Amino acid sequence: MTIGIIFSIILLINLYGYTLMRRDKQQAQRKQSRIPEKTLFLTAFLGGGLGVYQGMKHFRHKTKHTSFRILLPLAALWNLMLYAALLYWLL
Repeated sequence: MTIGIIFSIILLINLYGYTLMRRDKQQAQRKQSRIPEKTLFLTAFLGGGLGVYQGMKHFRHKTKHTSFRILLPLAALWNLMLYAALLYWLL
């Protein structure tokens, strides 16, 4: 795989995580069916941590939940280390 393809995949999964947080916030405001928390965490730990974390901050969503305040920054850090290792391995 080229670096461009890998960068695109990383970007897409983080956009997906960001969009999940936006959608969950909208559904919460409309009192509609919500996205399960395990889906948000799974997306975060499988590469979308930066997007989910940014979505939490930007939309002020799930910011009072201790699990989100602790685990999402850890997921983002995990993702950065994973991306750095992948980049090191490819170069």
